[in-house]
Amino acid sequence: MKKKADPRVSDTRRIKGSGNVFLDLGFDPAEAEIMALRAEVMIRVEQHLKAQGWTQAEAAKRLKITQPRVSRLTKGRWQDFSLDMLLTLAARAGLKPELRLAV
Repeated sequence: MKKKADPRVSDTRRIKGSGNVFLDLGFDPAEAEIMALRAEVMIRVEQHLKAQGWTQAEAAKRLKITQPRVSRLTKGRWQDFSLDMLLTLAARAGLKPELRLAV
């Protein structure tokens, strides 16, 4: 017996995104902004750790967190970190976090 094709697979329509994947997924706009900020800071910290050539163990010592937390950070587990903690980790890594508000 032949399986019926999923119509979503053949749907070629395209919908323009908002630029914030969390907003596009249906999160509250304020929450979506915080989630996007967390993801951005996490990406920047992870890129910095790679650029420094630190092992996870060395990064853990410098960031003053455990190696398993460094692993979660480098795997992009943004839900495991608050924005406050990510900014703290960025500063500990030697980055200079700044906050700017736009109207």
